[in-house]
Formats: sequence, structure tokens, C-alpha cells
Amino acid sequence: MTVLITGGMGFIGLHTTKALVEAGEDVVITYYQTWREPSFIKDEFGKRVTVEKADVSQPAVIEELAKKHNVEHIVHLAVPGVAALSAYEDYRVNMNGLIGVLEAATNAKVKRLSLASSIATYHSLPSGPYKETDLLPVQSANPTETFKKAWEILSFHYADRTGLEVIAMRIGGIWGPLYHSMMNLPSRLAHAAYNGTEPDYSRGIPFAEDTGDVCYVKDCAEGIKLIVTKEKLEHRIYNISSGIAVTNQQLVDAALSVEPNAKLSLQPGKSPAYKENNFLDMSRAESELGFVNKFGPKEAMADYIEWLKEGNEQ
Repeated sequence: MTVLITGGMGFIGLHTTKALVEAGEDVVITYYQTWREPSFIKDEFGKRVTVEKADVSQPAVIEELAKKHNVEHIVHLAVPGVAALSAYEDYRVNMNGLIGVLEAATNAKVKRLSLASSIATYHSLPSGPYKETDLLPVQSANPTETFKKAWEILSFHYADRTGLEVIAMRIGGIWGPLYHSMMNLPSRLAHAAYNGTEPDYSRGIPFAEDTGDVCYVKDCAEGIKLIVTKEKLEHRIYNISSGIAVTNQQLVDAALSVEPNAKLSLQPGKSPAYKENNFLDMSRAESELGFVNKFGPKEAMADYIEWLKEGNEQ
């Protein structure tokens, strides 16, 4: 099987490519401006992995690539940067991109299109655990929550009208090697611990007892691989994350277990934004896909810091 990953040169895309190649699949990944050759996959470039320079915001480009490489499955990971666009441009890029990949997949007779949705779809719920069957409010607090909800509704309607199989992957807070924006806390802690510096708390010092469902990128890639390679799926929506509410203090402790002299501190207690059971329910992915997280906070932190010690900047 050949899989096309839009945004395949991205953080999650490259790890997913590795997971798919190890499962025996051929992969086509796209890039537009950023080229990366991480050690864990570069030897497959030009072999099991084909790299194509392409502006995937253009529907004809995705369709052309899918037909050229006889693609059976598209994983759509390409997204605009957070807070990178004006309101108008955000709407135009997100919605045109969605319509384009749906039409491209249909015209190229792709078997399945898997869309990167997000844990952000649950953001406006008061507490977890968050299940795929939860009813989500129309009101949304941020662009990611807004567009991912809209994508799911519109994609499933399109699928009903065309027969295209569309899967929404509600992906948790992903971190690990190649993560570059440093927006999530565990990545900032890993870099600070390795570099012997204080974490970047320019947006405020985190609270020790606040929690989040953070998932190591290698586990996330495994989840996406299972969705791609599963012959028949029973549902349209799958959570992909750790399924655990990890406290910020646990993340600090994980970093300190690797680098005991690291300069890591937090505010005590819980923030006003604290939520009970703030994690994704993983029972559907576990029972139907056989998904299992292999990296807890300590194992993930040790693996990430070792990656940095090997000379990798991200």
C-alpha cells in the first residue's frame, strides 16, 4: 500500500512515516518550504519514502500526486501555523484546504482519507474524560477548536454524499523529537533540562497540579499507523493520545529523573482553568485498533533528552 502524507515533513508526519515504513508500507511525503532529514528515516528517502515538493493548498496538486503514486490512503496533516494568519486568511486556507483534499481523494479514488483533528475539539467541555461520543458545543474558544469541529462535520457530510471513507483523528498534545514551536510544556522542560537553563515561562509560570493529556510523538505515530493499516474501521472518530491526565509536576519530575540538576520550577496548586479528568478516553482505539502507549512521562522524557544529547537541535 502507498500512503500520501500531506505535511509529511512536519513533526508528526516524519514519525508517522517511520512507523508506516516499519509496517511495510510505501510513503509519499510532501514539503513546501521546510526540508528535514532526521536520522531515523533519511536512509529511506528515495527508497520506501518518496519526497515531493508541493503546495498542498492546491487541490490539483494533491490529486496529481495521489494518481502519480497510486495512493490508496491519504493522511492529511498539513495545517497553517497557530496564530499565523488573519481571520480571513485562516478561513480561506483551512476551508479551501479541506475542500481540496476531500475532492482530490475522491477524484483519485483513494480508499481512505484520515484527517488530523484535535483534542482541542473538547476544549469547551467542563471536564473529562473526553469520549468520541461526547456532544460538543457550537461555541468554540480558539481557532483550532473551531476549525477542527467544522472539518469533522463538513467532512462526514461530504463522505455521506460521495462514498469516500473519512476518518477524524482527535490527536492529543504531542511532543518529542523534531517538535519546534515549543508551545507545549514537556518539550520546553526537556530542552531546559538538557541545556541547563530555566524553561521559557514568558506566557506565565505553569501550576504544578494542572493536568493535560500529553502523548509522546512515537506513540502518536503508532496510533495513526494503526488507523491507516486497519482493513475495516468500525467508527469515524478515534482519539489518539496517552489517555492519562499528567500533572505538570509529573513532567518536571520526569525531567529531573534524567537531569537531577535541572533548574525547573512551577507555581503550587491549580490554576483557574483546571479541569477534572482532563484526558482523552482511549478505550475505542485500544479495543478496536489494539493501540497501546509505550512511553510514560519518564520514558518519554529520557528518550527525548537522549535525542537532544545526540546533537539534534529539536
